[in-house]
Amino acid sequence: MKRIDAHQHFWHYDPVEYDWISEEMAVLQRDFLPADLEPLLRKQNIDGCVAVQARQTEEETNYLLDFADRYEHVVGVVGWVDLRSDHLASRLEAYQPFGRLKGIRHIVQAEPDPEFMNHEAFVRGVKMLGEFDLTYDILVVENQFPMVVRFLEQCPEQPFVLDHLGKPVIGEQPTQSWINGIKAMAEHPNVYCKISGMVTEADWSSWTADTFKPYLDVVAEAFGPQRLMYGSDWLVCLLAAEEYSEVAALAQPFAGQFSEEEQTAIFGGNAVRFYKL
Repeated sequence: MKRIDAHQHFWHYDPVEYDWISEEMAVLQRDFLPADLEPLLRKQNIDGCVAVQARQTEEETNYLLDFADRYEHVVGVVGWVDLRSDHLASRLEAYQPFGRLKGIRHIVQAEPDPEFMNHEAFVRGVKMLGEFDLTYDILVVENQFPMVVRFLEQCPEQPFVLDHLGKPVIGEQPTQSWINGIKAMAEHPNVYCKISGMVTEADWSSWTADTFKPYLDVVAEAFGPQRLMYGSDWLVCLLAAEEYSEVAALAQPFAGQFSEEEQTAIFGGNAVRFYKL
């Protein structure tokens, strides 16, 4: 079974396109490309990666698909289309020839509307993804969990994966609202969870592997090893980790509690099955 990094990003840095990158995030103010990631994956015996959108344009989707076409280790793409568009069906049809487009994501965490995901047009658009064999990545923060739970009840057949453990604010212990939300989402068997993005939600300079154990214990119990998948969140992870290997190492002791077969699932098998890589 292939080992897969189920969540990372690429970009040619542009201060206008990526205006959310502040001076505090100066480490991200450069290009990050497939050729940069390939040796990092190889050192960790990882065979491939899923490139996830960072801009909400079809140009971004096309940009990532071009990389997937040119680099063998980019085995899947989670892109963006306007899910609320009246022309969504024709846009998804246009992407049908691109076999490495595996899913769609919208950056819901940045949406101020507390019911954004539950508006009719958005729900209709997400349901349409199933007709084109596409998954959906859920990117939200903790105070949006109630909205997500209501949304999931409307889409019982659509494959979903929760990015970055739902982006908890990582401190000494998880909040009860985060725990409750994770459990409620995990009750839906069509929802997976990515073990990714943790270091950037903790104190960037003082986290240790033990920092994340209470959070990982919750998702392990809620989702089980057959619905968890490893992701680095490279390049964003470099805000809080000096090297890719630091992030990759965080998931190893956590996965060690499971059988060898279950570890294989977490580090690739679940991503292969979910995204049909």
